[in-house]
Amino acid sequence: MEFEFWWLIGFPIFFGLGWIAARIDLKHLISESRALPRSYFKGLNFLLNEQPDQAIEAFIEVVKVEPETIDLHFALGSLFRRRGETDRAIRMHRNLLERSDLAPDQRQHALVELGEDYMKAGLLDRAEESYTQLRNGPNRARALKSLLEIYQIEKDWRKAIKIAQESAQDSGQSWSKEIANYWCEIAIAKMNKPDPVTARAALAEALLANKRCVRANLISGDLAVREGNHAAAIEAWRSIEQQDANFLALVAQRLLASFRALGRNAEGLALLKEFLEKAPSLDMLDVAFQSTLDAEGPEVAYRLVRDELRRNPTLLGLDRLLEAQLISASAERRQELELVKNLVHGQTRRLSRYRCVSCGFKARQFYWQCPACSGWETYPPRRTEEFELGP
Repeated sequence: MEFEFWWLIGFPIFFGLGWIAARIDLKHLISESRALPRSYFKGLNFLLNEQPDQAIEAFIEVVKVEPETIDLHFALGSLFRRRGETDRAIRMHRNLLERSDLAPDQRQHALVELGEDYMKAGLLDRAEESYTQLRNGPNRARALKSLLEIYQIEKDWRKAIKIAQESAQDSGQSWSKEIANYWCEIAIAKMNKPDPVTARAALAEALLANKRCVRANLISGDLAVREGNHAAAIEAWRSIEQQDANFLALVAQRLLASFRALGRNAEGLALLKEFLEKAPSLDMLDVAFQSTLDAEGPEVAYRLVRDELRRNPTLLGLDRLLEAQLISASAERRQELELVKNLVHGQTRRLSRYRCVSCGFKARQFYWQCPACSGWETYPPRRTEEFELGP
């Protein structure tokens, strides 16, 4: 194998070129770091030490010296908003938008930040303007999400429906549950006007969007009761059984009241007991127990709770069992039973809450929209005890 002597010349040349390139890059880096004001590094140091107030002051000095630092303007605006100084954040981001040298992606970023500033400040109309400008750009998904939040806060449900439909088309995911609830909100507002015709039309739209929308049939029954049509109310509420029988507990009291209004007490109570066997729940047991106690006496009510307690042992069932025993107990046993019942009742009050499956927020009242995470239909119609102390 012959050795080519030109390699003896090539190696030093390649090595020298690499050394020169490294020196040029190093000089460029050093010159850039020297060009930055000392306040910039002070600000970074404050941020690393979780001292945002001092960091802001340092960065403000940098902006005064170097007004072209766009990224620093964004950082300052975010820091202002985080500190609650929304007016300063708004000014910072509006000044950026007024710059003629702002690149298109930076302009989009500035609009997003400005929208968040307005949201934090509670200026929803201006936030809507900012996000509307982003609807047809690369930040469309974020803009639609924020617009939906605005319309829900403002209770502008028709606009919320339109945005949800657009989001469903873009993502390919189902928004039927949310859209159905928006129509239900419209129906409730029209019921309170009162405008029953528009309310019924909205409920029909809700069921068209989501045929399993229990809330729509629940409201339909309430609307029928307002008009004095208890038979139609019973029919609407009974249809919930085909959608999700677990939600029957939410209408148990209403259902019984409508049967009573029609003079069909026994039929209503029998239906309630039937529902209790199909979809047992603490709320359904409570209504069935009280109505049985009133209609058929403590002995029958005791047997009802005893049998249910054997199938589904819960503290609420035990509480009602002790209540039934107290009614017919002798004076000697009454004091002991009352002591035990008071202890059990204290526990049932603590555990008889609904819990959001999305964020875990607990509430004594059932919500269709979680007050904590704003999710729709994230509350199962079952109390906490049924999850934590079930068999």
